[in-house]
Amino acid sequence: MTEPDATTGTPAGGSTAAGRRPHRHPTGSTATRDREEDQVSSTPTMTRPATLEMQGISKHFAGVTALADVSVQVLPGEVHAVLGENGAGKSTLMNIATGVLQPDSGTISVAGDDVGTLTPRSAAAHGIAIVHQHPAVLPDMTVQENLEVALPRSAFGAGSPARACAEILQRAGLDVDPRDRVETLTVAQRHLLEIAKAFAVSPRLLILDEPTAPLGGEVVEAFFDRVREQVAAGTSVVYITHRMAEVRQLADRVTVLRDGRVRGTAVVDEITDDELLALILGRQLDSTFPPKQHAGEEHRTSLQLTGLAGPGFTDVTASAQRGQILGIAGVVGNGQTNLLRALAGLEPFAGEVSIGGRPLSSADLLHRAAYMPADRHAEGLMMSLSVRENAALSALGGLTRGPFLSRRREAAAVGRSLGELSVKAPSTEAPVSALSGGNQQKVVIARALLSDPVVLLADEPTQGVDVGARAEIYGILRAASSRGVPVVIASSDAKELEGLCDEVLVMSRGHVVATLRGDDVTEERMVGAAVGARTESVSVPKELRQDRVSGLRRLLRSDYAPPALVAVIIAVLTGVLLGHDSGYLSTFNIANLLTAASALAFIAMGQNIALLTAGIDLSVGPLAGFLVVVSSFFVNDGEPLPTVLLGIGLMLAVALGTGLVNGSLIRFAHFTPIAATLTLYIAFGGLALLLRPEQGGYISLPFQELVNRSFGPLPLVFCVAVVLAVALEYALRRTRWGWKLRAVGSDEGAARSLGIDVDRTVVAGYMASGALVFLGALVLMGQYGVGDPSQGASFTLASVTAVVLGGTSLLGGRGTFVGPLLGAVLLQQTLNATVFLGLDSVYQYFFQGALILAAAVLYTVGTLRRRQRVVTA
Repeated sequence: MTEPDATTGTPAGGSTAAGRRPHRHPTGSTATRDREEDQVSSTPTMTRPATLEMQGISKHFAGVTALADVSVQVLPGEVHAVLGENGAGKSTLMNIATGVLQPDSGTISVAGDDVGTLTPRSAAAHGIAIVHQHPAVLPDMTVQENLEVALPRSAFGAGSPARACAEILQRAGLDVDPRDRVETLTVAQRHLLEIAKAFAVSPRLLILDEPTAPLGGEVVEAFFDRVREQVAAGTSVVYITHRMAEVRQLADRVTVLRDGRVRGTAVVDEITDDELLALILGRQLDSTFPPKQHAGEEHRTSLQLTGLAGPGFTDVTASAQRGQILGIAGVVGNGQTNLLRALAGLEPFAGEVSIGGRPLSSADLLHRAAYMPADRHAEGLMMSLSVRENAALSALGGLTRGPFLSRRREAAAVGRSLGELSVKAPSTEAPVSALSGGNQQKVVIARALLSDPVVLLADEPTQGVDVGARAEIYGILRAASSRGVPVVIASSDAKELEGLCDEVLVMSRGHVVATLRGDDVTEERMVGAAVGARTESVSVPKELRQDRVSGLRRLLRSDYAPPALVAVIIAVLTGVLLGHDSGYLSTFNIANLLTAASALAFIAMGQNIALLTAGIDLSVGPLAGFLVVVSSFFVNDGEPLPTVLLGIGLMLAVALGTGLVNGSLIRFAHFTPIAATLTLYIAFGGLALLLRPEQGGYISLPFQELVNRSFGPLPLVFCVAVVLAVALEYALRRTRWGWKLRAVGSDEGAARSLGIDVDRTVVAGYMASGALVFLGALVLMGQYGVGDPSQGASFTLASVTAVVLGGTSLLGGRGTFVGPLLGAVLLQQTLNATVFLGLDSVYQYFFQGALILAAAVLYTVGTLRRRQRVVTA
């Protein structure tokens, strides 16, 4: 057959798979498999402008061609599939269509209008929505907040946002509580959330990038129904997939990309699977699956499972002979992943696992099994590390020379393994994030094989992988099995299990409802057993049960749990000190304590903004001290009001300018947050000494009296701090400013995909941090009463301490403003406690260190437990 070019249509010859239902083309004519001679039109006659037309699109990355003169036309009311291997340019093309990337050349028009350069925001305004292959969701925010960040206000109507969110989720078939944090959702649920966002806006053009990869059969069918409803309502759909069966089921036309170029566009009914494969691969693919082991070749049992039970599954018994592959089938979420994690030693189990005739415990499996998780980005790879580092990670113990790692031995082992697996990478030192999905999965396999495992466990091993790479992965798994390594595969693709596995367990609600061997391993039998099963939910031993999420548990998982704990500690410490000295709650002591805490509270709230963006501001302490020094030249007794106001205005300008410089260095000069803010930390320390080599310039007494004014035991400045903390907390939860701030810190890439201006958000955040430091400096002016160049630096560490105690994540995206306020009070209380208990002041540092350590441990343990619940869900 001949390969078509980008404009002339399909290759001649062939027919589609039998039994495919007819599709209606956008023009209204019924597609037919009968063609006259070799003349096949790739584009039906149009009566309306194309919904999306991309002409001559080219894109290069560091001299490497990603797209070359690509032209694609999506017609009104059609489902247009895009096929191609990983790295063919599909996602790059769609990122250009949605404004995430800008083309080097070419034009884009929407509904006949030339739109020029698109951004995510302008693409959304033109009615373009996308469901990303890797969901653009914000893990540290709730489901409802994710919807509110991504969708326009009009999507929620005039009623309750919570009710509107529930309806949006219901339409997408996602049954979760909108108050749940997204990090607690499974991979499939995150994909459905991404789908829900796209369906909610009824877009003109809906781009679906591998939307069904983690979804089970019933969910996929329901999803297809929703897509058809959208198309019937006038939406055009671009459907990117590696599954040709889905193209047959859903699409009207198909375009194939290979090596960044269009290799053909055809009506789906008028091109065969073999022809599509030839276009995708540039070669004929003889067989997708390697040959299975023939009966009688081996009789030695390599893997034996007896009465296995654990979280999400029970009473699993199975065996596999040497050279055989054991498959696990069933609707997604019925215990398959739980079983694999137990076999990997990641979950406790009851029963017996025997490999090569030797029983192994959970601890044995943890160190000797190789587990390939379904979500390679979240669990399988360290995306910031190189290909070499990812591949060698599990085999470092065997790559040493004496007590040290041998780089030569590591490079040789990794290079040999990657070569055997045909991994395509610029070099082993390239970041693994730069590889295509198929090559990333091969790196995961390389790491598994380098570790010399006793069993190889693969959860959805070809999810998001192209046809060619999929065949290579099948061969790799079969070769590992032939070498005597037991291989267990869980997949939602029954056809994959049919072609690859020698024995298949079909699971439903954690029970094995069928065991298929030999010729019985067919797609029909697997699906029939799964959907026809009548099983009760798994009952597991009490010590292995996972409780359902209650309102109290949701509260304990929320951002408000750490501040609540700090409040309890404050109350307990108050009771202890009151028992030691009845004067502890005197008006004088409480007023002094809260006044001293107020300055730190303002500075800590500024630090909090930086941390929420996944940054840090080391300059806050020296900046506060420098502002006090500046004020000592203007806010003095006898100075006229204009001079005082000029001084305060200058302080505010310096504070805002500092935030602008910090943010700009981070976002535009690409400094790390530590490097950028450390620069100004040093600079302000020196400038303060230049202006005031020693103490001098007394602050006016009326200003000091204003700052130190109290209402009984409550200082005025502390009341202002409380009001400001509450206002900022409201803004953080209920305004787009707060959502954007947390979104950037939670996942910058997802935030950018959602149309958030990341650079502006971060720079504005650092400027807001500077403004809060300015407020803290006003309080310090009243407390110190003099310009002192040595004051201020200690507030940097204290502010970070207060913020961490208050529960803000050092990784960004999660925290409150109430927490830093309470953290500042607790820190000041520990200092106050040393006085009342008659202890040396050095003890305050021991107390603070113990508090920080406790907070870090509790946060880490809580995070690990949440992640454990997610992966077993």
